[in-house]
Amino acid sequence: MVRSRVELDGLLAFPLTPFTEDLSVNLDVFAENVESHLAAGAGALFVGCGTGEFSSLAPEELAALLRTARDVAHGRVPVWVGAGGGAATARAGVAAAEEGGADGVLLLPPYLVTGPQSGLLDHVRFAIGGTSVPVIVYHRSPGVFTPAAARSLLDIPSVAGLKDGYGDVDLMTRIVTEIRAAGTERSGSFLFFNGLPTAEMSAKAYSAIGVARYSSAVHCFAPEIAHRFHRALAEGDAAVMDALLQGFYLPFVALRDEGPGFAVSLVKAAARLRGVKAGSVRPPLAEPSPAQLDRLEKIVDHGFAVLKGIESA
Repeated sequence: MVRSRVELDGLLAFPLTPFTEDLSVNLDVFAENVESHLAAGAGALFVGCGTGEFSSLAPEELAALLRTARDVAHGRVPVWVGAGGGAATARAGVAAAEEGGADGVLLLPPYLVTGPQSGLLDHVRFAIGGTSVPVIVYHRSPGVFTPAAARSLLDIPSVAGLKDGYGDVDLMTRIVTEIRAAGTERSGSFLFFNGLPTAEMSAKAYSAIGVARYSSAVHCFAPEIAHRFHRALAEGDAAVMDALLQGFYLPFVALRDEGPGFAVSLVKAAARLRGVKAGSVRPPLAEPSPAQLDRLEKIVDHGFAVLKGIESA
């Protein structure tokens, strides 16, 4: 039976997938990293998703990450896992997630090809198949929904929400309004997430249109900063948010924008600078240059200095 209501509150953490020197998955280190997310106060774990380098993982590696995360979390927080790719691969991933005991699935967009809105909805239906595990659909290219198609997701019982990685606030406003206007219990409890890279940058704008939940990659290396921003957002504390944006997030994102894939590579590099055993990224992602790493270290250090100033004020 499909769960009637899914609860995902607090700051959502997306653990990195650590690799050894030969780029094999390091499950022991992953277990340590999961525990550190929990100790820092993560509200839920999404393993093997974008920040976890889903596209580079084999199915058995993804299953091992899910198993490890569930063992470490031991019911303390929900553990979700990524699935996606072509239709058959996505379907197999959702089935494996249910078999592995995941609390839910983040369904990434179809691989490479695009289709009409009816085809996109059929892709979601096909991927879910006969499973009952809750699914959050990732709204981003090449899987971008119109408001009408997004409303049709309400007709697929396993779909619990929509995560926006497309970044069109006007479109997302229309989608939220369209779904809420259905006026049913299901439309009222349907979940919306801000899934843009470094989501804190757009968190104020998205919260204003009813999309307050977001995933924080910064939680992987600076959970103290991530939680302080999250608290300020919940309290409507613009001064704290602006201080953290100006003193940390803006320069971090400026550096992030210098390289393709840096939304993951830079996060992993920052984690290593903070003593996290994250390893390097798998290709085609690439590491920052030594000069960029030096700038990154200064940005992170300044971010903590700003945080210290906020807490001591």
